[in-house]
Amino acid sequence: MPDLKKFSGLSYLQETNLSPEKIRKPRPAIENCPTFKEYPEAERLNLPRISGKSDKDIWQVLQGRRSRRKFTATGLALQDLSHLLWAAQGITAQAGNFFLRTAPSGGALYPIETYIGINIVEDVKPGLYHFGPSQFVLEKLFDVPPGQLIAQAALGQRFLADCAVVFIWSAVFRRNMSKYGNRGLRYILMDVGHICQNLLLAAEALDLGACPVAAFFDDTMNELLDLDTEEEAVLYLAGVGHKP
Repeated sequence: MPDLKKFSGLSYLQETNLSPEKIRKPRPAIENCPTFKEYPEAERLNLPRISGKSDKDIWQVLQGRRSRRKFTATGLALQDLSHLLWAAQGITAQAGNFFLRTAPSGGALYPIETYIGINIVEDVKPGLYHFGPSQFVLEKLFDVPPGQLIAQAALGQRFLADCAVVFIWSAVFRRNMSKYGNRGLRYILMDVGHICQNLLLAAEALDLGACPVAAFFDDTMNELLDLDTEEEAVLYLAGVGHKP
């Protein structure tokens, strides 16, 4: 078995350790980018306002949260999808030029983008969408049913084709690393974990099933979203649907 010390992941952690000496060194000069990614030519779907109500309290939600991979063929209500999107990355306040959200982010930079693969949502055509938190809209990227494509890219995990929606999270690296340099990747990975946990708890509060996924073919998933991988790449997925 290869020595742990030779693993590139461990090398990255060691190289980005902070110390009183390192923190004084200048960071890499990386140009910034806009806070929000938009697809101005895309067809837009305005999401309904959320009610913020649940019959479960936070302790019941935490107790009940499990990774669930079996779903019914029942379509997800658009109102429920709105709740899930808001829980994951909804804007809750503004502080100066920063738009604060439901999940924390290093430096309030929010480098994570949310894409939605819609398989079965009431009154919404199946397809691949981008979530625009600033206007609380979905931007349609293409209207081909995405379930099979996502499942194949995720090492054939069939439940991603069976669930109602798949959340796909990517990172716009420049948005974070223009401030934090190499260490910023640590914060990006923390950010996407915060967002996914918010989604999982919101799904449980709505009595829905959900399961996160980190195993996928990177190039295939990035190509599905037509991402420039020198700037942005997929990090994490989660399928959501009705429990059987």
